[in-house]
Amino acid sequence: MTTSPLTLEQIHDLAMSCLTHNGADELNARAVADLMTAAERDGSHSHGLFRLPAHVTALRSGKVKGNARPTTKLVTPAVVSLHGDNAFAPLAHQIGIPVLAEAAKQTGVGVLAMTHVHHMAALWPEVEAVAEHDLVGLACTTYMPAVAPAGAREALFGTNPIAFAWPRPGKTPVVFDMATAAMAMGEVQISARDGHDVPLGTGLDKDGNATTNPKEITDGGVLLPFGGHKGSAIAMMVELLTAGLANESFSFEAKEKDNGDGGPPQGGQFILALSPEIIAGEGWEAHCDTFLDRMSGLDGVRMPGERRHKNRTSNEPRNINTALVEKIRGLMES
Repeated sequence: MTTSPLTLEQIHDLAMSCLTHNGADELNARAVADLMTAAERDGSHSHGLFRLPAHVTALRSGKVKGNARPTTKLVTPAVVSLHGDNAFAPLAHQIGIPVLAEAAKQTGVGVLAMTHVHHMAALWPEVEAVAEHDLVGLACTTYMPAVAPAGAREALFGTNPIAFAWPRPGKTPVVFDMATAAMAMGEVQISARDGHDVPLGTGLDKDGNATTNPKEITDGGVLLPFGGHKGSAIAMMVELLTAGLANESFSFEAKEKDNGDGGPPQGGQFILALSPEIIAGEGWEAHCDTFLDRMSGLDGVRMPGERRHKNRTSNEPRNINTALVEKIRGLMES
């Protein structure tokens, strides 16, 4: 695979230029470009520029509004609803998370139920944004069917990621972001692009046979949940929290309503914020640091999010797939 070195500024400029050329106003484009740049900065390549062509198709088809203006409503002092106005999710997060954080700081618990958004990015940025307010963050979202429940061969769940962030004031938070599928679809797609096998147990081919060939999974096959019935149960929970509790589309409903342009479907998102200061009380930070320091001190342990946080300290250029860069530049020629 041939790569091209791009600085973080060049990555951001490329994303901004491509999005604005294809129908996004500056506010919407900047929210997405900021997130894609952060993903490339942190080494989350499957959620960086790799996602940009699909964003463009959604803008061109009109499924996503390039001038969207999400709005929030305080349902109760602890419950915030957000109507995304069919925006890409990063803009909705910028508008909704500050309101969620204020609710959690007042009541100890805050819930953000998002509808009419299009999420096609990493999930850790929103829980990290919650943690920056010294709050615990938990988030999940659905997509379109790609994962078969345990024992089945037909896709029903999205990859249904779930993310968690624990605040550590003055330090980087502890963060994990994982698909409830055995592997995130973006990682499978990159493996297919680059000609790499995936581990056995990642998915099935179109005939329902286990395969290590990522192309057989993406071309009519299905992903499997991680850990069999355990991952399947968590994926079900994500469907119910995101679609049931937020009153939005389940993954199968999102596919039925989608226009098939290849961009992210309309869906919802569930974000929970908890105040350890209110719930646990004085001394929570020192008490939890005792546990986290003991864990990180064990030989061989790498704390969740540690590698990404280390990557972001470097301002060196990032190596981006050259064919992808050329494809993005081609999207600005018409």
